[in-house]
Amino acid sequence: MSNEKRTDSGIEIKALYDASDLVDWDAEAQLGAPGQPPYTRGVYPTMYRGKLWTMRQYAGFGTASSTNERFKFLLKAGQTGLSCAFDLPTQMGYDSDHPRAEGEVGKVGVAIDSMADMRLLLADLPLDKVTTSMTINSTGAILLLMYQLVAEEQGVASTAISGTIQNDLLKEYIARGTYIYPPKPSMRVITDIFGYCSAHVPRWNTISISGYHIREAGSTAVQEIAFTIANGIAYVEAAIAAGLDVDDFAPRLSFFWNAHNNFFEEVAKFRASRRIWYRLMTERFGAKKEASKLLRFHTQTGGSTLTAQQPEANIVRVAVQSMAAVMGGTQSLHTNGFDEALSLPTEHAARIALRTQQIIGYESGIADTPDPLAGSYFVETLTDEVERLAWEYIARIDAMGGAVEAIEAGFQMDEIEQAAYDYAKSIDDDERVIVGVNTFTLDDEPTPAVFPIDPLLEVGQNERLAEYKANRDHAAVAARLDDLRVAARGSDNVLYPMKEALRADATLGEISDALRDVFGTYQPGR
Repeated sequence: MSNEKRTDSGIEIKALYDASDLVDWDAEAQLGAPGQPPYTRGVYPTMYRGKLWTMRQYAGFGTASSTNERFKFLLKAGQTGLSCAFDLPTQMGYDSDHPRAEGEVGKVGVAIDSMADMRLLLADLPLDKVTTSMTINSTGAILLLMYQLVAEEQGVASTAISGTIQNDLLKEYIARGTYIYPPKPSMRVITDIFGYCSAHVPRWNTISISGYHIREAGSTAVQEIAFTIANGIAYVEAAIAAGLDVDDFAPRLSFFWNAHNNFFEEVAKFRASRRIWYRLMTERFGAKKEASKLLRFHTQTGGSTLTAQQPEANIVRVAVQSMAAVMGGTQSLHTNGFDEALSLPTEHAARIALRTQQIIGYESGIADTPDPLAGSYFVETLTDEVERLAWEYIARIDAMGGAVEAIEAGFQMDEIEQAAYDYAKSIDDDERVIVGVNTFTLDDEPTPAVFPIDPLLEVGQNERLAEYKANRDHAAVAARLDDLRVAARGSDNVLYPMKEALRADATLGEISDALRDVFGTYQPGR
């Protein structure tokens, strides 16, 4: 094994850092103070001294009722924000009774077909007090409107609800694959969401521009922030082109980062990303409000770093990654269950994951002062280098015409594929140690308990859906779906007729099909 040390992004690490590494370094220009430009040290002056980050555990499986029970379990255990996963049919715009949904209903998230499901999902939850993050993209507008309608039914005004929809389609084309429509109509729906929420749901984060899945696909830390921020540039440009003022929508943009095991590079990545976004919003887009220039972000620990071998070792990995996120200044954090390389997290694993955050927040002392690693010869040098390399990628994407054009050329996908190959090869060649996988292995692994999936849940979900569809005004549903098609063919904001279709009891799949009729579907490489 070579004595040379490099970060996951290939940045060489010297044996020692000292004052000579920062000889031309300008602390005021590069750091500033917490809560002040360029926001390297954090977006708020006191950071966690005033309030800890939102502890937001991911949940979502089976039926709406079972997920509602998990939400209440996590809130009782001390979670401070909800985070919902949806099953693949819901993500892809198919009702549970669609032939393509067979075998996938409720498997990797909760099945939401209708307003009835959303009512069950949110039953007895304090929607005026808890923030809710929904990992949903192509059908994000539908789920947001369902959430808004249920809140209104519960007597909670739209101006009082807060949360986030992921709503980041560009990263779906790059890394994840749960897209429905081609890029241009997808961008149109996203800007419609920006406009709608600015007018009606002002406390909602309208997009979570996501590097998480880019990293899960195999990117480096530098590629994660560079490709994601390039996507953010594309969203801002599209919104401005649609006639929106940057200061009307930019304060509700948020980001979603991954946290991996290379502790100091992850801290540097978080700090560099804030500085890059501040400079972009100030210099390229001319934002006037300081809130428009803040890169606020949620972090999730790295799913791809979890090992099926010796899964309890993942508890330590998650703790290291969580501390990096906190030292990097995250606003919200999800900690993975140690068993998630094997199944959905059990209640036991979810509780340990939440306790990890709580111990860091209340016992470790690292939340007592903002940006505790500021001024470190190593961390500042690494932050500057991560930023430099990320700007190089952003410049290359700009030269191609922007993120959409780069996606169509396959640029980001090719770069990620090469990075993933290099990483896997380093493990296979024993150049990189993965504890329990290529070293410190066990001959006889114990069989861990895994989360049970009810084999009859799909049957029950489809029975409830059939009853829902039978007991509604079919002519009203058809009329409202036609209104949506008309809006989609023109330039009107599609969320208004979409909301009326939901009021008439149209399903998620039916609304998605109406948009498919107009927008078509995306076929890569065609």
